[in-house]
Amino acid sequence: MITDILLVLGGYLFGSISTAIVTCRLMGLSDPRTAGSQNPGATNVLRIGGKKAAIVTLAGDLLKGLAPVLIASALQAAPVIIAATALAAFLGHLYPVFFGFQGGKGVATALGVLFGLSWQVGLAVAGIWLAMAVLTRYSSLSALTAMLLAPACFWWLTPEPVFTAVMILIATLLFWRHRTNIRNLLAGKEGKISLGSKKI
Repeated sequence: MITDILLVLGGYLFGSISTAIVTCRLMGLSDPRTAGSQNPGATNVLRIGGKKAAIVTLAGDLLKGLAPVLIASALQAAPVIIAATALAAFLGHLYPVFFGFQGGKGVATALGVLFGLSWQVGLAVAGIWLAMAVLTRYSSLSALTAMLLAPACFWWLTPEPVFTAVMILIATLLFWRHRTNIRNLLAGKEGKISLGSKKI
């Protein structure tokens, strides 16, 4: 019981380390909570700091979702505890205790969670995101489409119903965090993926 509690709590605390904010501070960049889209995530760090800072942020956010799940699995925790640890890491990114509960929108951390729970699902969802990004050039639309289909991927590819259930919850939270992006997409005002000042 104590181990289970520590796994879930540890997942939340690890998820609460904002890679975007830490990276921007170390690289002397503007605070991502006040610059660009004001979202502490890799896409906004790309806007304000370039590719190197964005790659570091993306890798850190992925690791925040991946590592707690792998640790819980390595300790042979029950599937429900692994799922709870995954959700806690995701919530840590969204509402980080170390940064005034001002977190990102959770796409990269959710993807890390996916790879931790099932590498097959992680590859499938990453493939959906990449295909949508190439076709539409909208990061938000790509993420929303991939996460919308993620529960179905879990249902199809894994034997654990609790993983499908937690992914439905994660996807719901992710859609809520992207509500402004959804409004912008519907209004035709959403910005496209760019590298520096050049659109791709």
